[in-house]
Amino acid sequence: MVSAGRELLQAVSDCRIRGLLVPAKWAAAALCGLPEEQVAAAAAPPIIVCPTSGPAFELARSFFDLKEFHSAAHALRGARDALPLFMRCYATYLAGEKRKEEGRVEGKAGSSSSKVSTNPELEGLEGELQELVQQGQADAFLLYLLGLVLADREKKEEARQVLAASVTAYPCNWGAWLALQSVCTDMGSLAQLPLPEHFMRRFFLASLCVDMHHNAEALQHLQGLSNDFPRSDAVIQLAALAHYNLQNFDEAQELFEELLQRDPHRIEGMDIYSNILYVKEEFAALSALAHRCTDADKYRPETCCVIGNYYSLRGMHERAVQYFRRALRLKPDYLSAWTLMGHEYVELKNPPAAIEAYRHAVDVNPRDYRAWYGLGQTYELVNMPYYALYYFRRAVQLRPQDARMWNAMGHCYQQEQLGLLDAAVRCHRRALPYDKEGIAVHELAKLHERLGQRDQAAHYHRQNLQRIDEEGISGQDAVEALTFLADYHKDLGDYDTAELYYTRLLDFGAGSKEQAKSSLREIRTLKAMGGGRGGAGLTPVRPDSPPASPGSDMAGLSPN
Repeated sequence: MVSAGRELLQAVSDCRIRGLLVPAKWAAAALCGLPEEQVAAAAAPPIIVCPTSGPAFELARSFFDLKEFHSAAHALRGARDALPLFMRCYATYLAGEKRKEEGRVEGKAGSSSSKVSTNPELEGLEGELQELVQQGQADAFLLYLLGLVLADREKKEEARQVLAASVTAYPCNWGAWLALQSVCTDMGSLAQLPLPEHFMRRFFLASLCVDMHHNAEALQHLQGLSNDFPRSDAVIQLAALAHYNLQNFDEAQELFEELLQRDPHRIEGMDIYSNILYVKEEFAALSALAHRCTDADKYRPETCCVIGNYYSLRGMHERAVQYFRRALRLKPDYLSAWTLMGHEYVELKNPPAAIEAYRHAVDVNPRDYRAWYGLGQTYELVNMPYYALYYFRRAVQLRPQDARMWNAMGHCYQQEQLGLLDAAVRCHRRALPYDKEGIAVHELAKLHERLGQRDQAAHYHRQNLQRIDEEGISGQDAVEALTFLADYHKDLGDYDTAELYYTRLLDFGAGSKEQAKSSLREIRTLKAMGGGRGGAGLTPVRPDSPPASPGSDMAGLSPN
C-alpha cells in the first residue's frame, strides 16, 4: 500500500491547487488512515507539484480563494493548458452556482426580479467541455467537471459514463466518486461502467451500499478496507452509518464515540450521532454533544441539527423547528434537516407543513426512505389512506427488510376506506422475520380474530406471549393474548390449558382479574361434571401449526 500512500499524497496536492478542497481533505484523511510506516514511506519521494502557469494563474487563484469567481474566470480567459483551463471552467461553474443561490434567496424574500432556479452557466459549459472531449484535450478533472454539469442538467446516463472515465483516469479524486454515486439510481446501474480495480473503488462501493441501504454488503467492504486503512475515519464513519441504518444503535454509538475520541472538535456525522442519542433518549449525552458542537462551530448545519434534536427530545418542538430552519438557511439541500423538520411539524399537528418538508427531502434524495415513510404517516393522519399507501409502498421498496415499513403498510390496509384485511395480513407476515418489537405478530393475531380464523389467531397469540415472557415485559398485549387463548381453549373443551391462562390473568388489573375468576369458577364446575378433554385425562390438542407461508411475492404491493 506504499503506492496508495503516494497516490493519496499526490491527490492532496492536485486537488488543492484546483480548489477542490473537499476531495483534498478526504485524500489527506485517507492518507493518515494508513499504517504509520506506510505514511512515512509515502512521504519520502518528492511530490510533483503542478505548474501554476504563471502570474495570471496566481491572480485567478487569489480571486478564487476570495470567492470572486467571475474575476477568476476572466483572469484566465484564453487559457489553453489543462490546469488554468480547469480553473477557468470551474470558477465559471461556481459563479453560476452562486447566482442560483442568490436567486433562491431573492425568491424567498419575495423579490419579483430575476429568480434563478438553475445554474445559468450550465449550457455554455457543457458545450465547451464536450468540444474539449471531442478534441481529446479533456483530462480527468475536466471530465469530472463535465460530469457535474451533466448531472445538474439531469443527463444521468451521460454523466455516469463521463464520471466513470474521470475516475478511471484519476482514481484518487473522491469528489468524482461522490458525483458518480449521486447519479447511480441502483446497484445495477454500475454493471456497465468500466470502473478501475483500485482501492478507491472499494471506498466507493462501501459508500454506495450505505446510500442504497445495502448495509450488510457495505460492512463486508468496510471489513476489508479496515485492514488496509486501520486508522481511517472514513471507514469508521461509514461503518457507523451502516449500523445506524440496521438499527444497531449501540454499535453505531460506539463508533461515533471513537470518532469523537480521535477528534473532539469533529462536526461531520454528528447529526446522525444525535439521532441515535435521540432514539435512546440520552438527554445528558445529547446535551453534551450540542455544547461540544456549538463550541466547535456554532453555525455549521450539523450543529443546528444536533441542537434541534436536543430541543425535540425536550418536547420543545417549535424551538427545534427554528434550528432546523437555520440549518436549511445554511445548507438548502440538507436532507436530515428537511426530514427532521417534517417530524417536528407532525408533533405540532401541522400536516401541510410536514408534507412540504418531507417533499423537499425526497426532492433532495429520492432514496431517503424516512421521508417517504413520513409522508405516508402524515397522509394517514389526515385520513387519506390511498395517498398514504402510495408513499408506504415507496418506503418499503427502499427498505424491504425493515419491519416498520411493512407494519405501516399493513396498518394502512386496515383503514375503513380500504378494508383490505388479507393484504394487511400479507404485509405483517413480511414484517415478521425483521420485527424486534413484536408489532407484526400482535397485528396478525388481531387480524385473524377479525377474519374469524381462530386457529391462526391462536398461533400468533402464542408467539406473542412467548416473546413477552422471554423479554420479561407485561402490558395490554399480554392481557389480550392470555384472554384470547384462555377463551379459545375453553371453547375447545381443553379446560386444563384454559385454566392455566386464566390463572395468569389473575396477576393483571381488576377487570381482567374479575373476568378470570368468573371463568375459573365456570371451568371448575364443568370439570366437576366430567366435561372437557382435560377432565377425561386426555392430552390437549394444540393447534400450533403455523398458517401457510406468505410466499415470495411482494405481499401488499399488489394486494389483488
